Formats: sequence, C-alpha cells, structure tokens
Amino acid sequence: MNPFTKRIALVLFSCLITQSAWAARDVKEAMVKIYTVHNRYVYSVPWQVSYQEESTGSGCIINGRRILTNAHVVTDRAFIQVRRSGMAKKHTAEVEIVAHECDLALLRVNDESFFSGVTPPKIGCLPEVRDKVAVYGFPKGGDKLSITEGVVSRVEHTRYTHSSAYLLTCQIDAAINPGNSGGPVIKDDKIVGVAFQAGSGQNIGYMVPAPIISRFLTDIKDGEYDGIPDLGISCQPMENRDIRHRFGMDETQTGVLVNKIYPDSPAKGILKSGDIILSVDGQDVENDGTIELRKGERTSWRYSIQKKHMNRVRLDILRARQIMDVELELSAPVICRGLVPEQYDVVPTYYILGGLVFEPLTVNYLQVWGKGWRVKAPTNLLNYHLYGEPTDDRRQIVVLVRVLADEINTGYYEFENRVVSHVNGRKIANMRDLVDAIEEHEGRYHVIIDERGYEIVLDKNKASADGHKILKKYNIHSDRSKDLERFEQKYVSEVH
Repeated sequence: MNPFTKRIALVLFSCLITQSAWAARDVKEAMVKIYTVHNRYVYSVPWQVSYQEESTGSGCIINGRRILTNAHVVTDRAFIQVRRSGMAKKHTAEVEIVAHECDLALLRVNDESFFSGVTPPKIGCLPEVRDKVAVYGFPKGGDKLSITEGVVSRVEHTRYTHSSAYLLTCQIDAAINPGNSGGPVIKDDKIVGVAFQAGSGQNIGYMVPAPIISRFLTDIKDGEYDGIPDLGISCQPMENRDIRHRFGMDETQTGVLVNKIYPDSPAKGILKSGDIILSVDGQDVENDGTIELRKGERTSWRYSIQKKHMNRVRLDILRARQIMDVELELSAPVICRGLVPEQYDVVPTYYILGGLVFEPLTVNYLQVWGKGWRVKAPTNLLNYHLYGEPTDDRRQIVVLVRVLADEINTGYYEFENRVVSHVNGRKIANMRDLVDAIEEHEGRYHVIIDERGYEIVLDKNKASADGHKILKKYNIHSDRSKDLERFEQKYVSEVH
C-alpha cells in the first residue's frame, strides 16, 4: 500500500470510529432512568385504599420529546420521576399513552430543558438471527447506565408476561435484569427493540421487536391507542392428513381449522366453526399454523392479523369443500379474548349484599395468593383462568370472594371463593347481571346459587336494613365500587 492510500485508509478508519463513538454517545444521552411509585390495589379487600410500592425502570427519548418504555414499568402509577443518564436532577413525568398487550408506553416531561442537547435514536427494523445488539438500561445493583451486548437467537411468537398476549418477540442472550425493563436494544445506532422480560434460562432475555414498536407509534398518531387486532376465534393446526381429508382439503391446500367464534368477535356472522382459513390478505397459512415471516423464518399465522391496524382484512377460506373469499372489519383488540383478564390502572369492582362480597374473577384476584398463585389459588378459580372461554351467556366469572361475618350470614362463612351461577332465578353472565338480579328482585328472599348447586338464602328486607350496619362495622365506605354506582342511582330514581 503506497503512503497516500495508507493515509486515506487511516482517515476513513478514524472517521468510522469517531462516527461510532458519537452514535454511542447519542444513545447514552437519550437514556432515562424511571422512578415509579405504584398504587397497588388490594383485590382481597377491594374497598381499601391501595398500598404503595416503588420500582425503577429504563426508557429512551425518541422523536417528539417522548420517552419510550414498558407499560409494566408505569402500571398503577401514582407518581413518576425520570432522570437522564449522567444528570443529577429528576423531573416529574406523566404517562401520555399506554399499550398493555404489547407492554409499551410513552411518557412526557413538561420541562423542555429535560430534552436539551439530545439527538433521539430512530426506530430500526426487525433484526436477523445472529445479529449483534446492545441492551441499554439501569439494572438493579447500581445507579449508572449499563450496556450489555449479545446476539439475537430467535425471532418468534412468545407469551408476554405482562399481558399474556401471544405476540412477536426477539430472544437475545444479552443479560436482562430487574431495572432493565423499558430500555432500548440498539443495532446500528437504531432502536430495534425494547427489553421487557427475562427467560427461564441463564442469559435469556426478550425484547419487544421494532415492528411492534413502529406499529404502536403509528397507531397513536391520532392521540388514541386502538390496540392490536384479533379475529376473536379459536383455531387448531391441520397437520394430520386424516383431518384435512375430512374437511375436504386437497393436497395443495393448507390452513387452520376454526373451532369457535367468541362473543364480540369481528368474525361473528362471517366465519363459522369448521371453516378452514387458507390465507390472510393473500399470505398462505400453513398446516402447522404458521406463516412465512422472512425467507427461512416462520411465526404464528396470527401475526398476519396483528401487524395490521383496525381496518379491513381479506381471508380465503374453505367451507364445505368450496373456496370462498370473505372480508371483515377488524375491531377487537387481542387482549380482550380472555374470560379471566388482568386489569391495569383501574380500581377493583365489587358489590356487597348482607356481608357477602362479590367480585369478577381477575388475574389480579388470583395473585392475592402470592408468588406461587398458579399453584396456591383455589383450583376451581384457576380452572377458569387456564381453560375458561367467554360465551354469550358468560362474559365474566362472578365470585363470592369473602363473607363479612354477621348474624344475617351465619352458616355461610365457608362459602368463600364460590363461583356464582344464579341469583334470584337469573343466570349470571357478569357483575351487571348480579346487581340487576338483586336490586330488581321483588320476592321475600334473595337466593344465590353457586356452580355446585349450593344455596345462600338471605331475607331481602333484613339484608337491606343490616347492610349499613355491616359496612360501618368493617369500616367500608360503600356497598359497591364506583363503576357500579350508576346502577345504584338508577334504582334510587326508579323508587322515587
């Protein structure tokens, strides 16, 4: 190499190093540590004021003077402060918008000086397997910014711990520890993911990938979050040759079998049980329930729906051995399919009659049993969590969660954690049915029947008269949660 060529090569190499150093510095300057005070609601005593706990997480400043982080970092927040990497001062922040199913959130800081001198990194693309990435964040064990490096080992659908939604993820071998949540995963100076949960093995972590982040940011451009769409159906793979023959599929056809159409599904009246979904917007669905993500990579066929916004989708289906082309309007978010949901940022729903406390069954209530709730919680309730599916006549599981001991409910103290089936002759589909069945009842006795046929009988007039006494005895301010107060006003106006 002659001296001139060597000099040019050194200059170019020096420029590359300088550019890389500047890019790394830009990412560091955009990094934010998040301090959250949470109000955690006590679902076993839902009328009590919630208790507070503190946590820390990570975030990154992005375009628009916003901070991108995880939803679970700021769930049930009472107060949030943020501090930029390398700075001393903390600033008060507010949640602008949150998307629980994909575990993403945006924060805003009103003090514009907080963003001074920051060049926000851009959102990149879905990385390839074996791509090198760097995880930026503030894990516990120190107060300074931590950067760990690793490679992308898998790109596939995984269950999100925060929401239980089954969405696209990237598995990486960079360490992700408590406090890392919400921090950016960087490749080529761009955000290709947000760290959000650790795996079960050593050095296994997961990130919300760039396509999910970009979809979220596009969704909220109108100031509201519509959610990730879902067809609201149950399906099964068609890998077995005999099941394919039974439904009239030829050797060239592939797809998934529709088993159920859930209530409020956008597919209701359009799809039927027994239909075979062959393709979505022209993309073939394979018999194992996957679609091609990229050449040589596959993931769940549901991604063909999840990557869309709330608009129309076209399906090719096989029905009674005939191929049909159908369209439907996507309207239901993926997080709404479960019979036993997990609630975020809301006060628990409850209703009290004669010392009997009723609640809809939620994951939050099951978590009352502590860290091992999946084993420790009552089996009858866990069964609904694991296998329950919404139907037209059951939208919620209404549970008698506890009995506030009093003379009127003597003999019923052991009836806790019973699932309510009927009240005063009405089948109970949700909490509103329970309130209606009690407050519209004209008979002498309230009769509550659980799913095993056990009966609770309360004198209607006595339950009403003793209700205030019981509330006072247990220092309860109201016989119902605020979201049910409108029912109380309805009945009061009808009486007068």
